[in-house]
Amino acid sequence: MSSSTAAAASSLPPDLFDTTTLVSLTAAASIVVVAYAVSRRALAASTSTALRFLFIWHLADALCHFILEGSFLYHCFFSYVEAGAPAAAGLVATPFNYLGHGAARVYGPQAGAAGNPFAQLWMVYARADRRWGGADLGVISLELLTVFFDGPVALYVAYLIAKRDPKASFWMIVLATCELYGGFMTFCPEWLTGNVNLDGSNFMYMWVYLVFFNMLWVFIPLYAVWYSYIDISHAFAVRASKKGQ
Repeated sequence: MSSSTAAAASSLPPDLFDTTTLVSLTAAASIVVVAYAVSRRALAASTSTALRFLFIWHLADALCHFILEGSFLYHCFFSYVEAGAPAAAGLVATPFNYLGHGAARVYGPQAGAAGNPFAQLWMVYARADRRWGGADLGVISLELLTVFFDGPVALYVAYLIAKRDPKASFWMIVLATCELYGGFMTFCPEWLTGNVNLDGSNFMYMWVYLVFFNMLWVFIPLYAVWYSYIDISHAFAVRASKKGQ
């Protein structure tokens, strides 16, 4: 091993591929596997590849919002340690008067990570974006909309696709717009402040956590918009042709 390679290896965090990280990544991947398995049962064999992909995406999207991001909200509202306790040392401070408690409590996955696998999962992601370790007001506000609006709409879209209901195209556009806006509002504050909460110091943090996991909610919603636009345009063209007859 060259000296430069050895130096790069030694600079990597020791927890980059620890058990918690591997279990967390496996849990995220299992959501896609479940969505694919459901698609095998819920969709007709004649379903196009594009619609099958969009069904899997929207069902996985809903599960991700409900299970993973729902768990984040749970810890932001119910997991806390007293601010003066030894367990609070080194934790990200909670905004003053959050939930009406002044500066008395420290909330977030960081407060529940000792014995909760979902809190530990979020602490893995927080290595790349520390806002997800505590109770960041901007993130919580976005996740409330994500869990309680985007999640149900994504599940509804999957249902409409399974039923071959043409309303799926409209709701895909609505959901994709929400996802794209949410992604922008997640990262724009960081861009404006020099990415102070982000850590892109290694391949895993930069290209897996920050880029890959977040760009999925950019490119696939854009594809959903494009697919829906073509579908709706075709429907209008058919209607126009019938009027012309």
